[in-house]
Amino acid sequence: MTTLFPLPDNHPQRFKLHNEVHARSSVILDLPVSASHLTLMQSSDEKKQDRIHLIELCERFGVTPPKQDANHFSARYDNFQLRWEQHGEFTTYTFYVHKQQQSDPFKEPALKSVPVDWMAQLVGKVIVAAHAAIIPASETTDDIEAMAHFFAGNALIGAKVSGGAAQAYTDFRIHIDGFSRFLIVDDHLKNAQAGRLLQRLFEIEVYRVMALLAFPIARKLTPVLIKADHQLIAITAAMAEAGCDDGKLLDELTTLAAEVENHISCNHYRFGAASAYYNLVNQRIEDLREKRIQGLQTFSEFMGRRLEPAINTCQSTAKRFNLLSERISNAGELLRTRVDISIERQNQDLLKSVSTHAKMQVRLQGTVEGVSIFAITSYAVSLIGSIAQAMKSADWDVNPPLVIGISIPFVLTVVAIGVRRIHKLIQKIDED
Repeated sequence: MTTLFPLPDNHPQRFKLHNEVHARSSVILDLPVSASHLTLMQSSDEKKQDRIHLIELCERFGVTPPKQDANHFSARYDNFQLRWEQHGEFTTYTFYVHKQQQSDPFKEPALKSVPVDWMAQLVGKVIVAAHAAIIPASETTDDIEAMAHFFAGNALIGAKVSGGAAQAYTDFRIHIDGFSRFLIVDDHLKNAQAGRLLQRLFEIEVYRVMALLAFPIARKLTPVLIKADHQLIAITAAMAEAGCDDGKLLDELTTLAAEVENHISCNHYRFGAASAYYNLVNQRIEDLREKRIQGLQTFSEFMGRRLEPAINTCQSTAKRFNLLSERISNAGELLRTRVDISIERQNQDLLKSVSTHAKMQVRLQGTVEGVSIFAITSYAVSLIGSIAQAMKSADWDVNPPLVIGISIPFVLTVVAIGVRRIHKLIQKIDED
């Protein structure tokens, strides 16, 4: 890239990050228009297949396919317009067809213009399917009951949107064809503004459903949470009793902690995603810039009454599990402290016992030393007596009893001194 000034080299991600804000721009539509939206839950392998399937559609109509690493794509085909996006958990297809106003705006949905054989090969599971239509205000009536006719007579949710440039209606229900419906009455929408409005409405539906994926999990985990809470109460109550088996309680607490942490680990992503999707729903509703239509709930009111309680349940369940984990951790630390104190007491008792045994051993050793001195002395004196007796037998002038009597104190002294020196030598070796 040529610059007017000599600058350091560009960061490898500079232009990619700079252009990210323009990555998912809304489509420019020719009004009136009919649109169909599909959101497919796909695995990693299915996403690869889906990309190949999209390239096949482009090749069929001679359209330049998306780049290999692209996660969004928009193109015009013969008689319809496509917007494709891949997200972390799902892939979306939105088809737009320019149509003149009909008596029923949902009678000929945009999907009818897409090749049937290609549609049949789409991979993944449908999580959201919706039809939408933008019709001119001149060909409609302000009668709410007449509008409800397009929604099988269901109660409508609606508001003036885009600063009063249009009116948006829906019933947030899946109709007999398997699709939900959005109807936009065009007062003075611009083409780019219409594309943004349709995208926001579809995203509200998608993110609403994605946020609710955590709700069945929260309801399923509620009995588990209550049971785990009761188990913790029983363990802490047993801890307060005298003479309880701390080892057994610690095993039970460890097992309970593992179960709770497993539930937290398995469902942490889903609960976190629910909060993120809910925030996106609120943001898209705020972007609609609603103004009340007399007699109808607005989108924000409907979500506040229906979606917010479910999300609060999910957030409450996640929070209660985290609090339960903290309580188990605190109880575990308390119990481990008790076990450590008990072990220290046992060690002290053991040390006292060892010390007592050592003292007894020293005393016994002293006794044995005393006995051994007399035993050695007795043996040595008997040897001297035998020598004296032998000398007398050899006609030496020796009195054996006298020799024995005189040798006893000398032998006793020598033996005592020798034993004492040996004892000191052993003690010195132990100290070294």
